[in-house]
Amino acid sequence: MNHLRVGETVGILRCNAGVETWGTLAEKAVIPAASIAPIPRDWSLEEMAGAPLVFLTAWQALTQWREPPAPPRAGSVLLVTGASGGVGVASVLLGKSMGLTVAALSRSAEKGARLKHLGADFVFDPNDEDLRKSVNTAIAPKKVDIAVDNVGGALFNQVVAMLGHGGCISVVGRSGGSVPEFNTASLFFRRNRIGGVAVADYTPESAQVTWKGIVERLDKLGKRPVVDSVLPFEEVKAAFARLAQGPMGKVLVKVAG
Repeated sequence: MNHLRVGETVGILRCNAGVETWGTLAEKAVIPAASIAPIPRDWSLEEMAGAPLVFLTAWQALTQWREPPAPPRAGSVLLVTGASGGVGVASVLLGKSMGLTVAALSRSAEKGARLKHLGADFVFDPNDEDLRKSVNTAIAPKKVDIAVDNVGGALFNQVVAMLGHGGCISVVGRSGGSVPEFNTASLFFRRNRIGGVAVADYTPESAQVTWKGIVERLDKLGKRPVVDSVLPFEEVKAAFARLAQGPMGKVLVKVAG
């Protein structure tokens, strides 16, 4: 990034600012030049501010099951829990860019309609008593090849049960709490795999390459990151309250005017 100029507006990719060094909810922060990226054409500042972390996370969740890491084979079935959240929306968009059949879970009919507008092929209510049957019927004769799980909790066992042979789950979050009475025998015979994501594994160089590819995919889809709301710094507590309500996309805090 030697072409950076004083006064230029840029975005920040994943780095230690706000994690191991000061930078969260800060008016000023020190960012390594290697973690700076230009704002994509026609994107707003808010779209750029909220996108890199969730899209880099979703990319790792979708690609970590092949060696070397690569998107799932086109036509595979992707199941996304908590699909209206930041990583959930990113997973839906990236899944469509990879030619996957996307099944999204959301409790809200309104959010479900928006997820379909973003490209989800199917949307299901995770509270459906016949969830497994509903999903399996919709995607038949296929099974779920990869799941991006943002929820955990009691839903996790149902996600495992919907996997086909060789199906994998990328664990991103646990908003639903701990998984109760997980039966490891449910993994037998189908060679299923469960793995967590670690966005800190990105080097500045790999993050730049991956981010460039993500932006190109979104551009081809004609889609942009989803921002739920932008609140001023004085209302930061309200921003966290909105986050707890289950927003559609990212909740942002505007620190400086």
